[in-house]
Amino acid sequence: MKPDLADNAADDAATTGGILDFDQLDQVLGFHVRQAQGTMHRRIIEVLSSVDLTQKQAASLWLIGANPGTSQIGVGGALRMDRATTMAIIDRLENRELVVRQRSIIDRRRHELYLTPTGQKLLIRVKKLVKDHERKFAERFTQEELRSLIDMLQRVYA
Repeated sequence: MKPDLADNAADDAATTGGILDFDQLDQVLGFHVRQAQGTMHRRIIEVLSSVDLTQKQAASLWLIGANPGTSQIGVGGALRMDRATTMAIIDRLENRELVVRQRSIIDRRRHELYLTPTGQKLLIRVKKLVKDHERKFAERFTQEELRSLIDMLQRVYA
């Protein structure tokens, strides 16, 4: 069984008295972005496991629900995933009967993606789970701080 990294970090902090010399590591933007992302990612994995979805699967379901008829390329591009990863995710959603692929009548080379009724119901639940998850982090900020944080983070990856 793989040890939990969070447990190891807690053990390390206890062993060192919680004091390590960061040698300016704590001044590196990427360090803080990664710490925040890691914390949120671990929690969303736990939350979405209750509906047997990964974060990328849930985001794909969400985008397809918001953009009926979109393509795999559209979903993959929006989520910055390569074609193989996108195809595997859509295959999994299709195998669970959450998504259907339909050949476009306009461009026969293109497959359009749609949620099934089961996918639509699951998306409602996913949105509630994500909203509850987000609230636990967002409540640490004022609305203005949260808008500013999102804006600043977008500047990092835009």
